[in-house]
Amino acid sequence: MLTVVSDTHSTDGHRLTGRTLTAVREADVVIHAGDFHREPVLDAFAAEAATLRAVSGNNADAAIRDRLPADRTVEYAGLRFAVTHTKRGGETALALFGRERAADVVVFGHSHRPTVTETDDVTLVNPGSHAQPRGNRAAHAEFEPVDGDGVLEGRLVTPAGDVFERFRVHGDSIRE
Repeated sequence: MLTVVSDTHSTDGHRLTGRTLTAVREADVVIHAGDFHREPVLDAFAAEAATLRAVSGNNADAAIRDRLPADRTVEYAGLRFAVTHTKRGGETALALFGRERAADVVVFGHSHRPTVTETDDVTLVNPGSHAQPRGNRAAHAEFEPVDGDGVLEGRLVTPAGDVFERFRVHGDSIRE
């Protein structure tokens, strides 16, 4: 399983609870789309995740910015994920960012609003914030391979374990 979180905004701990904590611990790979806030939070995530792939955010301290890139690409189960915290220009800029990296999925954060948006050639996924939803539903995203390589079932999930959106993403190898 691949677990995606973002926008922790903490000064001393990961603030993971319930299903979100379980999903981070059980995941083969965890992607964090930025805004840990302080370096001890990054370290707390690294202690919980088997493999953590993260980016810095606009509220990252200097120590995090020194350790993490602003953007990165992550491969999982035959799909490519382009990861950033945010891009000026909204969905258009995010889709372009994904196309430039030959990505199947763009993972981003910043708004604290969990969303999944299909574009012509890339799926945009914001997992929301598990810890500071700012008027939105607290959430994270989970992805699991189905039907062999190149297809992932995705879901947006609350820390209480409620699945409130399901979707599928397909790799380029099976797109028509």
